[in-house]
Amino acid sequence: MITTGDFREGLVYEDGSQILEIIHYQHHRKSQARAVVRIRARDVNSGGIVEKSYSSDDKFRAIDVRKKDFQFLYGEGDTLHFMDTESYEQETLPKSKLGEQSRFLTENMEVIGVYFDGAFRTVNLPANVVMTVASAEPGFKGDSVSNLMKKAVLDTGIEVKVPLFIKEGDQVRVDTRTGEYVERV
Repeated sequence: MITTGDFREGLVYEDGSQILEIIHYQHHRKSQARAVVRIRARDVNSGGIVEKSYSSDDKFRAIDVRKKDFQFLYGEGDTLHFMDTESYEQETLPKSKLGEQSRFLTENMEVIGVYFDGAFRTVNLPANVVMTVASAEPGFKGDSVSNLMKKAVLDTGIEVKVPLFIKEGDQVRVDTRTGEYVERV
């Protein structure tokens, strides 16, 4: 059992029927009142963000979290197929478990598979991925003085804003957490 004193960012615990991963927490105490811990957490099952408050003496069950190296093989309809790089066993996940991050998956991409209490639940993508620009609006001469952006479509169909000097065929680094352009490779 863990208490609110054990909370830290990234901790996974069970609260009733929910499995939560802490994104941010804050210990709060007001004058003579009892201490309260406020958290912002991601519900592992639904992917939604929840905010909760707990008293300092609440107890929870810690979830056993294990991580393994995986390789993304392919997507088939609403199912994503991954292979354990050590044992070569294959695991599947519904695309809805990854949400918007599934757009960044490319064949043979290295990811980290996450197991909660022995069950394969999700994968963690690298922070940045390199992708090729499939199509981009043309940039106009003279526009390079200011920091203007234009729309570009990447090879996986993702639409991002890029600087005007980026053209079709260029490789760009994209942040998988925000979906924003980072740099030209």
